[in-house]
Amino acid sequence: MTKARQERAEITRQAILDGAANAFGEAGFGSTSLSDVVEKAGVTKGALYFHFPSKEALARTLIDEQFAASGLLGGVERLGMQTAVDLTHRVAYGLRTNARVRAGIRLVIEFGSFTDPDPSPYNRWIETVRDCLVGARTLGDLNPEVDVTDVATFVVGSFTGIQLTSHVRTGREDIHDRITDMWSFLLPGIVPADRVARFDPAGSARIRAELGLAAAAAD
Repeated sequence: MTKARQERAEITRQAILDGAANAFGEAGFGSTSLSDVVEKAGVTKGALYFHFPSKEALARTLIDEQFAASGLLGGVERLGMQTAVDLTHRVAYGLRTNARVRAGIRLVIEFGSFTDPDPSPYNRWIETVRDCLVGARTLGDLNPEVDVTDVATFVVGSFTGIQLTSHVRTGREDIHDRITDMWSFLLPGIVPADRVARFDPAGSARIRAELGLAAAAAD
């Protein structure tokens, strides 16, 4: 395949994923057909099957991609407590602004409620948060009796519920406030008292600036 053909193929693949993200995000996995995806993507069904053999393959790709798109995987420069806080705000921002993140997380939740649920996306989230907490322990920022796996599982479960509730109640307009609440309640219970003030439940200054949250955090 020539370079030009490869580039065209990749453009088509990205259009299919964008179309699928919009279709799955609006109607969910069960109510979305491949014809819906073709219509949203503006491609032929043959082009879709060239890249993805099934609707489930499309959904699995979106689930995998939302980890990268939301910043959950890769780019973690320094493991620690503030990184864990910042990651949750980064994912929340992705839910507000990125159709692929919204679709990927909706699919994770839907697949988790199927007769044969797939725990692997949740386990990947938990492992990422756990790694941050292990770093926090190394730095002395976690109480010694705290189980890092238990806390990571709690954070992922709490975030899942918070984002769903925020979506239903406010269209996720308040999601960063609710995540800030979550960490405000959690940090005093897991961080040594003399270190709690080091961490900002609303996200670090760097992440707030990066996501455009500085003004909201100052209100």
